[in-house]
Amino acid sequence: MRIGVLLAGGKGDRMGVDKEVLTLGGRSLLARGASFLQALFPRVAISVPAGGLADLGDAAGLITVPDSFAGRSPLVGIASVLQRFQQPVFVSAVDLAFPDAHLARVLAGSLGDADVCLPQVDGLPEPLFAVYSPTCLEPMRRLLERGENRIAASFPELQVRTVAVDDRAQFLNVNTPADFEAAQQLARAAAPSFMRPALVAVVGKSDSGKTTLVERLLPELLRLGIRVASVKHDAHSFEIDHPGKDSCRHGAAGAVAYVVSSPTRVAYVGTVEEELSLTEIVERFFSDMELVVAEGYKRSAPNRVEIFRRAAGHADPLCRPDESLALVTDAALEHPHRFALEDATGLAAFIARRLDSLREY
Repeated sequence: MRIGVLLAGGKGDRMGVDKEVLTLGGRSLLARGASFLQALFPRVAISVPAGGLADLGDAAGLITVPDSFAGRSPLVGIASVLQRFQQPVFVSAVDLAFPDAHLARVLAGSLGDADVCLPQVDGLPEPLFAVYSPTCLEPMRRLLERGENRIAASFPELQVRTVAVDDRAQFLNVNTPADFEAAQQLARAAAPSFMRPALVAVVGKSDSGKTTLVERLLPELLRLGIRVASVKHDAHSFEIDHPGKDSCRHGAAGAVAYVVSSPTRVAYVGTVEEELSLTEIVERFFSDMELVVAEGYKRSAPNRVEIFRRAAGHADPLCRPDESLALVTDAALEHPHRFALEDATGLAAFIARRLDSLREY
């Protein structure tokens, strides 16, 4: 078996967000699913709605297969990829939180002369982690012509081979907020990740609205399951502690660094001989984060999102289009990734799709 297919054409209505941008362990479900299949199959495709996903982010190298039948359902996606490739394919849903590589290999090697090979748990089939032969195409096509979208409705006409599986946890699909919370808890309980944090900086000229954009962006990133921290650049000297407080007296007495700790917060105050770079700050203080959003560092930040607001009175943006990942603006400016000032939701999804590449700095 040479082709693995990621099914990413679902609407995600119950989640209230495109499921492929939800994150587990610091990676989007889209990136996790693509990497899973790339480790198993020489060719990996992604099944997308007829209009196509506008942005695949770090998964942009996958073979894209738009739906070639009416409607949006997993059955439409499977029939479309079978029509495209005309050979057996292994399919996995993008919202499958913890796909099992060993089981995938077993299924891929067990199809034989059957039409379908899929896992069965407690007597129930799992059709969204399965192998399908091209012989499935015509029965599926007839179902879709009748308006039937249940994959299992095609099984009476097909030879279905099952593989018994005891552990239902590996088939956790992220269909609802409760499912997502359960998946996050399982991911946190697993071995800790040693990936460096992704890093992006919101930059812009004075009075462009950088802080307002960060304020809008952070809750959207959190909603996608990203463990996020922020950094604010100050071009001048500042005092974060208060004269007369016991902690401030520690510093005044000569402590090179000191920590103020409470049951809910901790603050580190230190002196430096020269200003730390943004990457030094991230590596020193945020190694347990999945993403760091900085405000400022307009010349030195490695991954920049610029905000340009007409009312700020500047003639041109700070960055050329090839110098920024995205442009957030109310002006009619050309940029390959342009967002409206209020579209923090879209910008958060854009960032989530690129968490892997945003770790390159």
